[in-house]
Amino acid sequence: MEKKEDISSHDGVENVEDSPRRGSFADMDNLSAVFENPLKQRTKEELLKDVAEFCRIHDLNDHLDDFRKGALAAQNPESFQSLPELTAEDKNIIEREQTHRWSHPFMLYWLCCMCSMAAAVQGMDETVNNGAQALYLADLDIAGPNVTRFSASMQDNITGLVVGAPYLCCAILGCWLTEPLNKVLGRRGTIFISCFIAAVASIWEGVANSWVNLFIARFVLGLGIGPKSSTVPVYAAECSPAPIRGALVMQWQMWTAFGIMLGNIMGVAFGPSTGIKPSLGWRLMLGSTVVLPLIVCVQVYFCPESPRWYIQHNKVKKAFRSFQRLRHSNVQAARDTYYTYVGVELEREVNRGKNLFTQFAELFTVPRNRRATWATWILMFGQQFCGVNVIAYYSTTIFVNSGYSTNSALLASMGTGILNFVFAIPAIFTIDRWGRRNLLLFTFPFLCIFLLWTGMSFFIPDDPSNIKKRVGMVTTGMYLFEVFYSPGEGPVPFTYSAEAFPVHVRDVGMSWATATTWCFNFILSFTWPSLQRSFTSQGAFGWYAAWCAVLWFLILLFVPETKALTLEELDQVFGVSTRKHMSYQIKNALWHFRVWVLRQKLEPLPPFYRQAERLHK
Repeated sequence: MEKKEDISSHDGVENVEDSPRRGSFADMDNLSAVFENPLKQRTKEELLKDVAEFCRIHDLNDHLDDFRKGALAAQNPESFQSLPELTAEDKNIIEREQTHRWSHPFMLYWLCCMCSMAAAVQGMDETVNNGAQALYLADLDIAGPNVTRFSASMQDNITGLVVGAPYLCCAILGCWLTEPLNKVLGRRGTIFISCFIAAVASIWEGVANSWVNLFIARFVLGLGIGPKSSTVPVYAAECSPAPIRGALVMQWQMWTAFGIMLGNIMGVAFGPSTGIKPSLGWRLMLGSTVVLPLIVCVQVYFCPESPRWYIQHNKVKKAFRSFQRLRHSNVQAARDTYYTYVGVELEREVNRGKNLFTQFAELFTVPRNRRATWATWILMFGQQFCGVNVIAYYSTTIFVNSGYSTNSALLASMGTGILNFVFAIPAIFTIDRWGRRNLLLFTFPFLCIFLLWTGMSFFIPDDPSNIKKRVGMVTTGMYLFEVFYSPGEGPVPFTYSAEAFPVHVRDVGMSWATATTWCFNFILSFTWPSLQRSFTSQGAFGWYAAWCAVLWFLILLFVPETKALTLEELDQVFGVSTRKHMSYQIKNALWHFRVWVLRQKLEPLPPFYRQAERLHK
């Protein structure tokens, strides 16, 4: 059994009322250990007695033998082979989860496909506007050399407002609707309604007849982006078998990058080079995003609902049926149903008497949670202010300013999308091997360098003799930026945020994290036209290069590593004071500089995280 994805510790919860329910864990001194595997706190006889009571209450006596076997396997995930209650076939099926990680029922692959399409919807919605704005700004008299009804600064503001409208909605409304929508509609219902809204907004964008109408359509699009961005990764994690849970959740970012690539491809497919009139081309670009969300809407109700959601709503029998569709055997389904049930019951005990406001307040009032909140804020802020969405949303305009024709700029933008997708694939193999923190510390200096490269390339004169050099340098800088962004700051923030928060504040913590990234997404997209006009391209790119340098130091000092740590260990890691963490990481950075740059022979520093208990004083 994987422990890391579904369970956590309880920092800040010192007194929890005891529960009259048999098997309550609320009186345990060390809730961190209990959350690691609550079943280990019981004897075999107590466990089997509790299982019998569980099956009686939830009308599952027909599967009592399966639940007994499953509970014992969940209690002893490392030594299930020695359990006499399991048959040879049971042991072989459980062992196969580790030896054949991707051998699962067809329904799980269908669910993977649906989640991938939902991620692609997200990415395509973000970038299809990139190519379209090069056409609709003039067609709707928003901006351009021939537009006289608006001043230059007003043109910049309206352009930024239209481009950033979905992310404004996500930050102030969409992300905060995630919790109530999930509570009422479930995971599938939230995904369905958000994709349906995205489809309607796509058609609306395509028929907009003014910039105000287009702004409203894109604002509504945010209702189809925000809730989905939080729900799909959670849904995937709750349905996935433990050995591939991390890989499946990780693919959210990879398939988002695939959607980003599709959005750029649509810019070429409906661009002027195809003979389509510009006044029609941008409408087809924006309207093309209707296809993927409709596919997801058709798919989603063929998938089972999240078993964890069923259990949270006291529908345990339905949860078991969901797991039966997602696992090869009833023993596996019973194991995961019972283990999830016990975890949910423990969460209820820890959260008794709390409301959403209390949970949100704990993100800042409990020291352990506050450090996790600060670390995830840095990463989510950094995902935007590293400058990536300058390229995602404005690359076509940037390429035109560097000297490309509109058709060539659309093709060059497609290249950024392709690189974004291709170089997201290595992150699947590096994020758990190198670690989240190391990936970021390695890639951020390159992000800084290539943003500076791109900006400084605009110093090359745009006269005929130098124009090829200029566009070549700009293109190379932006392409190399994507190469280093995709395996680093692309996938890490969502992965890190999903594991940093304790379970009792994880939902509100993820809402905070996603709202952060969408808020700064809007700020970036809204301010770029004005920033570029005021600072020039050189200064605007330099601004975000400077933020990449600042973010490197923030990550060094304030973002602990979470790779390959159990949740009890994560509790200890985030329990270390910020001052002690900063002190050690400065020494560590200096040690690496002296060893690898100055070539000095030094004794290794003592490992930091293994000393977490000692340092947490």
